[in-house]
Order: sequence, then C-alpha cells, then structure tokens
Amino acid sequence: MSVVVSLNELMEYTDWERGIWHDSLRKHGDPVLATSAGPHGDGRFQSVGNLVKHIFSAEKRYVERLSNRPLTDTASIPNDSVEGLFHFGGQSRKDLREFVAAFPSAGWDVAQEFNLMNNFLRATPRKIVVHVLMHEIRHWAQISTLLRLNGVAEGFHDFLFSPVLGGEFRSQAG
Repeated sequence: MSVVVSLNELMEYTDWERGIWHDSLRKHGDPVLATSAGPHGDGRFQSVGNLVKHIFSAEKRYVERLSNRPLTDTASIPNDSVEGLFHFGGQSRKDLREFVAAFPSAGWDVAQEFNLMNNFLRATPRKIVVHVLMHEIRHWAQISTLLRLNGVAEGFHDFLFSPVLGGEFRSQAG
C-alpha cells in the first residue's frame, strides 16, 4: 500500500499554520516582530519579522523562477507590520496555488536549472514546491522557539493537531 501526502495537504497545513500565526502576531502587536533572532544566526535574519518576510519571499520567488517570471524585489515589503507581511503572504500563497493548479502534470518531474544566489541549482518543480512548503514549516518552528524563549507562549502548531486529514484535538481540562 502506498500512502502519499499531497502538495495540497501540505498547503492546507501551512495555510492553517499561517492563520494561527497571523492571529497570534496580531494579538501581540507589531512590536513582537522585532523579537531578536539571536546572536548566532547567519546574519540574514535579525528578527522574527525578517523570518516571516523570508518565508513569504521564498515562496513568491520560487514560483516566479518556476514560471520564468522576473523576481519580485521584496525590499519594500515591511518586516515590522503584521498586516503588511501577511498581505504579502496571501499574495505569495495565491501565486503558489495558481502555479500548482495550472502546471502541466508531465512537467512535475522534469529537472530545471537555475542560478540561485551565485550558485547552480538543478531540481524538479515537484522538489522545489515541496521545499517551499517544508521551508515554511521549519521557519515557523524557529519562530515559535524564538518567541517562547522571549516569553511569548503559543499553542500547539503540530500537524497532528491541525484539521488537515481529519481527526480531533481538544483539551480534556475542565
């Protein structure tokens, strides 16, 4: 028996995750985006806002690469506005959904070549889209840890507790 998780299910999970984060970050306000990413990063991301912007920028740019479109200059996207970031994230997700729906099935496993940050990348569209979704999941986990270490506690974000693929999760505390 073959068990397969589809791109649509991963998008559904990351949509759910984005909704939780949007609500949470909105509740804590724009200043929470300035929470430090810590002193031991690679220098690209100094704050939670930078990480959120990176999640959405990567999605946007990979779809543009796969679609042979010019890359969006994300310099003007604010990293200090919850609403601005999530508006951009809504656009990037819309583009991804449209790409996945319209991409020819025969092309999903045909490798393409890209210049990526002064490097060479050869990968299939399937691998790139899975990467985009896993990349997002990984970074939300980092954000959760950063905020928790800075006193901002959040709920359960695990796939198991999401509504994706059914099931139920609720507190037994009374």
